[in-house]
Order: sequence, then structure tokens, then C-alpha cells
Amino acid sequence: MAWPVMGGVIQVSPTSSLQQSMDEAPEGAVLNLGCGTYRGNFIVNKALHLKAEKPHCAQLDAGGTGHGLLLKASGIKIEGLSLVHWGRNLTTQDAGIYSDQQASQIVIRNNRLQGDGFGIWLQKGQNIEVIGNHIRGNTELRSADRGNGIQLSSVQQVRVEANDVANTRDGIYIISSQHNTLQGNTMHDLRYGIHYMYSHSNTVVDNLAYNTRAGYALMSSRNLTVEGNQSKDSEDYGFLMNFITSSNIRGNRISNVWTKPENKVVGREGKGFFVYNSAYNNISFNTVDTAEIGIHLTAGSEETRVFGNNFINNPVQVKFVSNTPREWSEEGTGNFWSNYLGWDLDGDGRGDTAFEPNDGIDGLVWKYPEAKILLDSPAVLMLRYIQRQFPVLRPPGVRDSFPMMNPISDESVSQALTARSLQ
Repeated sequence: MAWPVMGGVIQVSPTSSLQQSMDEAPEGAVLNLGCGTYRGNFIVNKALHLKAEKPHCAQLDAGGTGHGLLLKASGIKIEGLSLVHWGRNLTTQDAGIYSDQQASQIVIRNNRLQGDGFGIWLQKGQNIEVIGNHIRGNTELRSADRGNGIQLSSVQQVRVEANDVANTRDGIYIISSQHNTLQGNTMHDLRYGIHYMYSHSNTVVDNLAYNTRAGYALMSSRNLTVEGNQSKDSEDYGFLMNFITSSNIRGNRISNVWTKPENKVVGREGKGFFVYNSAYNNISFNTVDTAEIGIHLTAGSEETRVFGNNFINNPVQVKFVSNTPREWSEEGTGNFWSNYLGWDLDGDGRGDTAFEPNDGIDGLVWKYPEAKILLDSPAVLMLRYIQRQFPVLRPPGVRDSFPMMNPISDESVSQALTARSLQ
């Protein structure tokens, strides 16, 4: 076949064989795909640059089975294409774009993907960029039967930036991966926006998740930097931390975490932060606004530093039962609590009396939820009064010795984070 090659650019049309064009193209060639539909499951076996003649006008239709594009080499660039109708078999990991060859120097940029299975699946590779892609799942399938939007498995040095993912199972799922950055992505109408498993030394910065069950589900991982992210309108969790250690969770904003009335059961409340069996973490300079429970720590999560946060309009600010007292301030900086009723006579911006969000009655209700019906009874009110008058009767728990009188501003948060990053 004669190639119309000019400067290494090969023009391909829907009436020609895209697979044959790729197989016969020289290493490093640019394949410029003309507008139209290319049907089949395509394999890229060498370093090629596939791009659409006009953004998204070239559509790859996989016919409902297998992968749309299977990448089997390093140095591949996929740009501006539209991929649709690949397979839905999650066992065989059907994906719009799939790489499982320890490949490197791959760029997947500004593509549109719409399908049932996984959107982009990268495995065992490194030095990869996934930037500006638009990924949509199939809402006619149950959430559990859909693939994840972007799946990273056993990868390193991958940058996932400015992607828009919706209606898949999870937006971005990462397992057994290190030294990756997720930045500026938007994820919505999902189970979890970002889901981490068995990974370490990763960065999650300036992402937005909304309309999820959990904005950020961080599990069985360590040394994560999670900074400047937003979680809005989640049903169960803004941030779910399960077996997370030695991580910095700072400067994030969580709002409106509320379980829908039709899904209400005893013990299911929307939680801004839910920290389970996680230790030696730093939760600082975050804002939790309008969650049923601001922050809930349980199952061995005592060794957690909590300071500089804003807890605003949460009916229950803290749910935490501890056998020993826990101080939630650092170097004179506590947290802002919208229900703090203390005063600031010396005008230093900090309350003159400590804030202790929970008492023995709270612990009793958490242990026996049926007791909630007694909360406004004279007997319970009297017990609360006695605990306040005789602190020796108060069980150990959270204490903020320097509660802030006003919410910590975005400018102050930015300054604090900058100062800490320079340390």
C-alpha cells in the first residue's frame, strides 16, 4: 500500500483499514484520522501518534466487545479521538484504552470515551500522562456492573490531570501504585470519586468530586499527600480513610454530606471525615460544612493530629470514643467550631476556655442508638449538667485547648500550607 506521507504524517480515512495503516506505518509516524467511524478492536504495536483530523470527529467503535484500543508498546500518543461501544466484561478488563505491557512514555490526551466497561486501564507502566479526557459510563447498568473511569494498577510516575469522569463505578481507581499525581480532575455521579488501595507516596491535589457516595475513599495506603481538593453533595462520606498511615490530609473543602431520607438506617449518617483504623496522619486546615457528622474516628485512630480545621453547621461535630484524652490543637492553633460558646477576653482570636465536643451521654447514645429518644428528657439534661459541673466525671475524649473564634480564612490556609511545605 502506498502511503501519502508528508513529514512523517499519514492520512487515514474511514474507508481504509486503520489496523493495516498502523501495522505498516513507520515507527514514530503520526496517523491523522479523517472524520468518520472506524469499526473494530485496534492494536497499536509500535510508537505511533494517533490523532483526529478535527477534535473528536474520528470515532473508534469497538462493536460491543473487547478493548477499543490495545496499546502494546512505549512511546504511543492518543489524542483527540472519540471511543465508544467497547466491551462490558469486567473480568477480562474490557476498556476503551488498555495498556498492560510495562509501557512508558504514553500520552492519552483530550479524548472522549463512552462505554460500559473501564474507560482507561493502565497497568505496569510508568511515565504516562492522562490529560483532559472526557469519560462517561452507562447509566443503564448498575453501578457495580460498570468499570472505573480511569484505572491505574501497579504503575509509577503517572500524571492524571484535568479529566472529567462521570457515571462509571469509581472515577479514578488506583491500586499498588507509587509516585503518581492526580490533579485538577472533576468526578461526579459515581460511587467514589477517587479510590486508593495498597498504594504509597502519591499526590492528590485540587480535584473536585460531587454527587458521590464518597468523594475520596483512601484505603490501605500510606504517605499520601491529599491537598486542596473539594467534595460536595456526597451521601455517605466526604473523605473515607480506612487503614491510612503517615499521610497529610490538608486544605480540603467538604460540604453537604447527608444521607438521603429513603436510605436512612440506624448508624448511617453522612460524615465529613470518617477515619477508621488509621494512625499517624495529619488532618489540618480543612473545612467541613454541613455534614451530619463533621468527623468520626474509630477503631484505633487515636494517633491523629487534628488542627486548623473549620467545622461548620454540622449537627454532630465530632464522634470519637477514646480511652485516653486527645488534644486537637498544635502550637496554639486549634480548630473553629461553629457551636463553640466560649469567649475571647484577651482578643487573641482563640477561645479562653477549651472546647470539648462530646460527653458521656454522647458515648452512651453511640453505643445504644435507641437511647436517642431520651436526649431531651429531664434526666439526661441533668446528667449533662452534672458532667459540666464536675469534670472529673467526664470520660476521656477530644479536647481543643485553643478553639478559634472565627473560621480560618482561605488566605490563612494557603499561608499555613505554604509554610509547612517549606519545612
